[in-house]
Amino acid sequence: MEATGPVPSLNSVYHPTAFVDHDSDSDEVTDPSPTASLLPNHSSVPLPVRYNPKDSYNLVYIIFFLLGIGSLLPWNFFITAKLYWLYKLSNHSLPHKPDDEHSDLSDYFESYLSIASTVPSVLCLILNYVFVNRLSSKARILTSLVVILLVFVVTTVLVKVDMSNCTMEFFVGTLASVAIVSGASNVFSGSVFGITGHFPMKISQALISGQAMGGTLSALASIIDLAAVNDVTDSALAYFLTADVFILLCITTYLLLPKLEYSRHYMLAAECSSSVVNNEAGGRAKNISTPPLTPILRKTWVLGLSVFYVFCISITIFPAVSSGIQSVHRDSGSPWTTTYFTPLTSFLLYNVADFCGRQATAWLQVPGPTSRVLPALVLCRTVLVPLLMFCNYQPRDHLHTVWFTHDAYPIVFNSLLGLSNGYLGTLPMIYGPKVVSRDLAEATGVVMSFFLMFGLAVGSAFSVLIVHCI
Repeated sequence: MEATGPVPSLNSVYHPTAFVDHDSDSDEVTDPSPTASLLPNHSSVPLPVRYNPKDSYNLVYIIFFLLGIGSLLPWNFFITAKLYWLYKLSNHSLPHKPDDEHSDLSDYFESYLSIASTVPSVLCLILNYVFVNRLSSKARILTSLVVILLVFVVTTVLVKVDMSNCTMEFFVGTLASVAIVSGASNVFSGSVFGITGHFPMKISQALISGQAMGGTLSALASIIDLAAVNDVTDSALAYFLTADVFILLCITTYLLLPKLEYSRHYMLAAECSSSVVNNEAGGRAKNISTPPLTPILRKTWVLGLSVFYVFCISITIFPAVSSGIQSVHRDSGSPWTTTYFTPLTSFLLYNVADFCGRQATAWLQVPGPTSRVLPALVLCRTVLVPLLMFCNYQPRDHLHTVWFTHDAYPIVFNSLLGLSNGYLGTLPMIYGPKVVSRDLAEATGVVMSFFLMFGLAVGSAFSVLIVHCI
């Protein structure tokens, strides 16, 4: 369908009466009134008021996909650099043998890392919701990206600094860096996800699929560095420099977004919705700084709890438990069972399966947003916790029985964990901003991100408990 008039700019007055939903090839349209849901309907509107911009070369989709990668890339780069943290926290003199010695700090580092990242993230998402109408999304996104870049530059510099005489100080500093980066990352991801609430559902899906790809890329980068570089510090230096470059790429692509016709159209629609709300309220809405929470929760509480539980279960066992599972043939001394088993079967396999699950939601969106089957499937994932606990996790101080004594078991269980996390975690995330009124779409995106991070925070606490129980 072609546009019937000139393309409006963000500075022009534009008050459409309907928008075409670009998630399908039909003429389904979405009621543009600020109190209407963004889910598609079959209302008939005159052709002259329809405007159907095209995402030329899928550039907007690609940009949101890249932003999705960038939103979780910092966290993934921290957790997949396992050998580097073992080296730094175990007082090693030989950088190519990072697992000869262990300490309490190195053995439980993933659990400490989960707590340091998720707790401040929840607080930052609360602040993000409070300031959603006080600070522009552009200010929140660019500020958070600059903070992430600065912390990663410092982390990159410390790779070549000898910290053997101040291991505890390095440990505390690392956790502080993780806390800052995670808080900024979640302000960034929550703000970007809020923006996608004004776009068709495929853009939300692009963002969430990009998040999974961020984990996959970080796992691949870690494995490549292990294979190409013998020295742990050289490998980590190349690893963190890759993250620095990608964060710069995210800043650049985000600044490009308002210049594209497709994104301008939906950003303008969001502005018009806000303008209509203000006019209908006689200007009183201008004094409301924080969006109302009750109408959002009334329509999304089941979806929010589903997101919460999906990510609570996932972070309970990944990476704290899954990265501790060793090959049952480790004593053979082969590179597969010693160097590459954990990076491949835990980090890479989980992230690839997670990406596949998220990408599947682009073509298959069942169960629907009101189905009872969705929360039932989410609850079924609980069984994955004991399954991975009784694989060959080492060291085992309390639970000495290993039920699953073949290397195929952790491969299957990690695949199921990642696939179900990707699919069942994405569906409620993309449904949430679509079942509320248009004027609450961005705030709902932030609320759904809060449920996600709250699930990670609770799950990280359980991960510490489970690791110490094993």
